[in-house]
Amino acid sequence: MKTQLESLLAQALDTLKSQSLLPADAQPAIQLDRTRDKAHGDWATNLALVSAKAAGRKPRELAEALVAALPASPIVTKVEIAGPGFINFFLSSDSRFESVRQILTDIATFAAPNVGKGEKVLLEFVSANPTGPMHVGHGRGAAYGSALANLLSATGHEVHREYYINDAGRQADVLAVSVYLRYLEACGESVKIPSRAYPADYVKVCGTDLFNAEGRRYHRAYADVTQGLPDDPDGEGDAIKAQKEIYLDAIIERVRSLLGDDYRRVQDFGLSAQMTDIRATLDAFNVQFDRFFSERTLAEGGAIGKALDRLRERGHVYEKDGALWLATSKLGDEKDRVLVRENGMHTYFAADVAYHLDKLDRGFDSLIDVWGADHHGYIARVRAAIEALTGQGDRFHVALIQFVTLSSGRMGKRSGNFVTLKQLIEEAGNDATRFFYLTRSPDQHLEFDIDLARSQTADNPVYYLQYAHARVCSMLRELNERGNAFDQDDGLAALADLPEPAAAELAKRLGSWPETLASAARNKAPQQLTNALRDIAQEFHAYYNAHKILVDDARTRNARLALCVAVKMVIANGLALLGVSAPDRM
Repeated sequence: MKTQLESLLAQALDTLKSQSLLPADAQPAIQLDRTRDKAHGDWATNLALVSAKAAGRKPRELAEALVAALPASPIVTKVEIAGPGFINFFLSSDSRFESVRQILTDIATFAAPNVGKGEKVLLEFVSANPTGPMHVGHGRGAAYGSALANLLSATGHEVHREYYINDAGRQADVLAVSVYLRYLEACGESVKIPSRAYPADYVKVCGTDLFNAEGRRYHRAYADVTQGLPDDPDGEGDAIKAQKEIYLDAIIERVRSLLGDDYRRVQDFGLSAQMTDIRATLDAFNVQFDRFFSERTLAEGGAIGKALDRLRERGHVYEKDGALWLATSKLGDEKDRVLVRENGMHTYFAADVAYHLDKLDRGFDSLIDVWGADHHGYIARVRAAIEALTGQGDRFHVALIQFVTLSSGRMGKRSGNFVTLKQLIEEAGNDATRFFYLTRSPDQHLEFDIDLARSQTADNPVYYLQYAHARVCSMLRELNERGNAFDQDDGLAALADLPEPAAAELAKRLGSWPETLASAARNKAPQQLTNALRDIAQEFHAYYNAHKILVDDARTRNARLALCVAVKMVIANGLALLGVSAPDRM
């Protein structure tokens, strides 16, 4: 419906240009909005107001010319000019139910506004360090990224889903040492876990699994591991923390020296175990990826060197104090950043620069990264690096995911006391977990109410939605049990004759679904779908409670069923985009 009205207005603009009432090169944006007051019609546009300056006319005068130039259309019964120049459209009774016909005829086309026009998007999300299980914070990023990928794919984008595995650098070394010490414990050694290592039970299990798989192949005396190392002090404070990190670095180097080539095997065992667990959790959470990209391949495949060479060629790097720096402060960052340390080792930032260059070199038009809110300060430097490499920093977008609060309290790998995503799914269910994550904008703090998520009441939004879908399925089953069948053609033909105004209002709500999808895609905001779906379910339940659907009169019954089946189809479409099931029975 909106598309048809936009076409009428576009034709009117062309007519005004041919009459020299509007400059031939004028390209005003056509904006149509649903009216809130029925007295103002069904749709309204401010086209005359935004075009008046270019036309050199008063808005109301231009509105009159636009209305006069509008082609006749069976969907429009009346057009009025309001206020300073708003144009209000009143639709015919039949056209008010056009969305129902479109939904029942071809929901796939109806729910696929071509916002993206084939834009190639690389969406990188989750990318949790493979140093432990996914926690509930990772889960929110997973739900958001997965739903956004579905939404963009449905609206004309070509989406590639990617997980960046941080399998290089210090966190991988910390995991290796944590697993190795637990392995020594399984060998019979009495060990003390460094206070800054990973102490949780999953590490102990991994160390035991390593012993079961390899026996005593990697055994070294614990005394040899710790001999001559600095202290690992107790207490808090910055100075104590720094000393703890020094001890951890020392034990990493000692284990690396003692194991030689076997160090990498121990490290790989730990990383592989954690990635296996992460992948299993993602599969259970209905989250898929097209590629798992290993950070190690950047250095081993020469991508980091390639990125550094390109930055040198473009004159964006310099040497200072024996290190190589990127002049990001000239490109919007607060200060310059180190790419290669004085010891010759590249930084995490250098790997990130190489990774994003690799993304662009693969031909993607837009890069979307989903990061935790604590990475906010990292955005400017990565965008600056992309600008330095390609001059296309505007193609880089970041969605920040705020923290999630549960009754279980704070989480953290180092404390060994955190709630895993797997545990949350077991408590609340996959559908409720995904839906609750998506009820608010990702940049807002989320308090996850597990009790509400488990409840089977109208207060639980996902249950309320799924019940609407199941309720329509139940009606269709009951109809068949009575020996009747739903006649879709008869129902569509009779819709305009339904006496209750609520039917047209519900159809209007359904008709706005493509607009919701388009807006959500443009704003990268899948939470708009959860809000819209709840509105649809609320109107449907109210309609169902106020009007008997399975009446004896076949024409009225088919008309109301047509409306209800359209509701079912839109809810199923929306839930699928969110990664939530649409059950036929509750």
